[in-house]
Amino acid sequence: MSAQVEELSDNKVRLTVDVPSADVHHAVEHAASDLAASVKIPGFRKGKVPMPVLVSRIGRERLFTEAIETHIAGWYGNAVASTRIRPAEQPELDYELPASEDEDWRFTATVAVLPTPSVADWKQLQVPYAEPEVPADYVEHELNVLRSTIAELSAVEDRPAGQGDTVVIDLVAGDGGQRDYVVELGSGRLLPELEDQLTGMSAGETKELELERPGEEDAAPVQVTMKEIKEKVLPPLDDDLARSASEFDTLGELRADVEHRLRDQLEAEADEAFRRATLDRLVEASNVRVSGPLVDTRTRTLLRELDNVMRRSGGSLDSYLQLSGESAETLITRLREQAVASVAGELVLEAAADQLGIQVSDEEVDAAFRDRFEDPETVIEQAKEAGAYESEREAMRLARALDRIAADVERIPPEQAEAREQIWTPDKEKPKTETKLWTPGS
Repeated sequence: MSAQVEELSDNKVRLTVDVPSADVHHAVEHAASDLAASVKIPGFRKGKVPMPVLVSRIGRERLFTEAIETHIAGWYGNAVASTRIRPAEQPELDYELPASEDEDWRFTATVAVLPTPSVADWKQLQVPYAEPEVPADYVEHELNVLRSTIAELSAVEDRPAGQGDTVVIDLVAGDGGQRDYVVELGSGRLLPELEDQLTGMSAGETKELELERPGEEDAAPVQVTMKEIKEKVLPPLDDDLARSASEFDTLGELRADVEHRLRDQLEAEADEAFRRATLDRLVEASNVRVSGPLVDTRTRTLLRELDNVMRRSGGSLDSYLQLSGESAETLITRLREQAVASVAGELVLEAAADQLGIQVSDEEVDAAFRDRFEDPETVIEQAKEAGAYESEREAMRLARALDRIAADVERIPPEQAEAREQIWTPDKEKPKTETKLWTPGS
C-alpha cells in the first residue's frame, strides 16, 4: 500500500492512499464471511452461503460497503504511520466503492495535523546520571533467598507459629473443608485475616474464626487447627552451598555472579531513567506544547488501559479510586498530563529521527515480531491489516532516535544538577506537576 501527502492550509494535509487489489480482495472475502454468518438464506446454514448466492441476496453494494467500512480504518492507520503525520483530529474520508474486488482502489483522507517542532540541539543538553552501585545488603539478600530455596524444614515444639514458618493446618467450615493444608506464613496464599489468626497459634491449638466472604452478608465460621509448625533451617554460606545450589565451586564465585547480575539490573534501570530524563529535557528545551483531539484520544487510551489492568486483577476503576483516594476529576487530569507528555515526546523524537535519517526495514520489523510471538507470521499479517505493523516500525525508529540522542547529551552528576535547580529563575515561580514522559517501549 502506498500513500502520498499533500500539504494544505491551516496545518491540514490530504492523504491519497492506494490500496492494492490483493488487499481489496482480502477485505471482500472477510466481509462475505462475516455477512454469511449473520444473513439467513433458506436452504443454507449460516456461514456456508456460497459467494454468488450471497451477492445475489444482499447485493454487491452492501458487500463492498461492509468490506470498505471494516478495513478502511486499518488502511488509514497504516498510511498515517508510513507517512509519519500526526493527526490532530478525526479524518474526513472521501471515496467511491470499488468497481471490482480484483482492481486497485484509492481513497483520500483530509485531516488537521500537529506542526513539526523545531528540535533543540541536544548535544548542548546536560542530563543527570547516577552511576549505579550494588549495595552489600542486596547481595546478601539474594544469597539468603538462595539459601531459603534449599533449606530443610525442622519441627518446632517450643514456640508459636510466626512469619516464614511452614504450617500444616485443618480448615473446617460446615460439612466441608480442607485437611492437612500446607502453607508458608507470609507467602500471600492465605486471606490476611486468616493469616493474622494463624500467627501466634501453637501446635495442637484449635480456633473458631469468622471470615467474610465476597457477596455474603454474614461471616462464615471456620474452625482452624494448627497441626504442625516447621521452621526453615538455612545452610551456612560456604563453598558447599555454592556447589549444591549453583554451577560455581566457591562462595566467592557465587557472590561475584550475584553482584554482576544485580549490577546489570541496576544499570538497566539507571539507563532507562536517564533516557526518560533526556527526553524530558529535550521536550522542555524544544518548547513543545501540544493539545487538541490527539491528546484527548491518548487520554482515553490511558484510561482504558488502566481499566483493563484493574479488570484483569479482579477490580474496577471505582475500586481503584477508592483505594487510591483519588477523585475521578484528579485521575483524568493526571492522565491528561501523561498524554500531553506522551504526544510531545513522540513529536520531538519523530522530528529528531527525520533529522538523523533513521529508517527501519521490513526485515527488522518482522524480526521484532518473531522475537515476541510464538506464531509471528499470523501476528504480522494481523498487524498489517490493523495498522499495527507500521506503528511498530515507527516505535522502533523513535527508540533508535532516543538512543542516539541519549548518547550525545552530556552526563552530569545528580548533585551538580540539583545545585543548578536551586538557582532561582522566573520560571521557577510557575507551579509544576509531576509528569512521567513516554519513551519508546514504555
